[in-house]
Amino acid sequence: MQVTNPRFSHTNRFKAAQAVEVPLSIAPMMDRTDRHYRYFMRQITRHTLLYTEMVTAQAICFGDRERLLGFTPDEKPLILQVGGDDPTALAQCTRIAADFGYDGINLNVGCPSDRVQSGNFGACLMAQPERVADCITAMRAASPLPVSVKHRIGVDHQDRYEDMAHFVSLVAQTGCRHFTVHARKAWLQGLSPRENRTVPPLRYQDVHRLKREFPHLWIEINGGFTSLDQVTEQLTQVDAVMIGRAAYDHPYLFAEADRRVLAHLKPALGSTIAAEPPSRQMVATAMLPYIDHWLSRGLKLNKITRHMLMLFAGQPGSRLWKQILTEASCKPGAGIEVVQRALQAVSQS
Repeated sequence: MQVTNPRFSHTNRFKAAQAVEVPLSIAPMMDRTDRHYRYFMRQITRHTLLYTEMVTAQAICFGDRERLLGFTPDEKPLILQVGGDDPTALAQCTRIAADFGYDGINLNVGCPSDRVQSGNFGACLMAQPERVADCITAMRAASPLPVSVKHRIGVDHQDRYEDMAHFVSLVAQTGCRHFTVHARKAWLQGLSPRENRTVPPLRYQDVHRLKREFPHLWIEINGGFTSLDQVTEQLTQVDAVMIGRAAYDHPYLFAEADRRVLAHLKPALGSTIAAEPPSRQMVATAMLPYIDHWLSRGLKLNKITRHMLMLFAGQPGSRLWKQILTEASCKPGAGIEVVQRALQAVSQS
């Protein structure tokens, strides 16, 4: 399935190696960064690097791949994030990701949930750097697709800078050069996944030091960022910044991202950086053909509009926008007229 928005359609794709070296990205988030959210964000920012939700290696190898991995070309550049600890299965995932047309594949070594721990992947793998290196070696051998790692600064009491540097050094020996670092440690016991995103203190200085001591690696920092001003400040010390929850709660903050953060990539991007960012109304209107397409395939409207609720956050009419979408999108037969009605309510506020 391909739904192309003329505003953002383009033929000059990044080469895969370039695609993963974008200085701004949106974090993979469970129950958030599905294909509908990603297409929505592409109406706001053309070039910010996007990630899928984490998909387990077992699901990819044995599940419904089109449902799990399908995307539209306009979502690119796009990275598949996988979870697992079996080199053979992860190698197969890498081949599958390449066949699907992803720009890269990322191994999750940062999620602290109980479910992930029980499968021996996510943050608990930080205590097993040799295992991670084996996985990355197998993934890199399976395909030329760029392979990256997303991890924490530490786990439990193994949280000294030296521990993280040892982890990165060992994994980098496989040839992996892209490391996304969530600048908080993870507590595997005693904190929920949500608490692990807020309770452990942020230690940006450790990530900055990592870049200084590993200048040949692409180091991306993640954790607590909510504005483009913070992004530009961080880019003086690291190669890239990843934004998580703020990208979902305030999606329109990315409206200036292409011009403010990514404009220096223009030689590689050609003329695809828009002269002016789209208005919120333009973003919502651009979603209508996409929504109509998925409704014709039996998808319920709220599966898409749930990602659009915060489009007008902080603006007059935001409450009405959310109220109409929330209450009407879940009703049987709800169609694009719901979005149009919500837009009209905003314009009259």
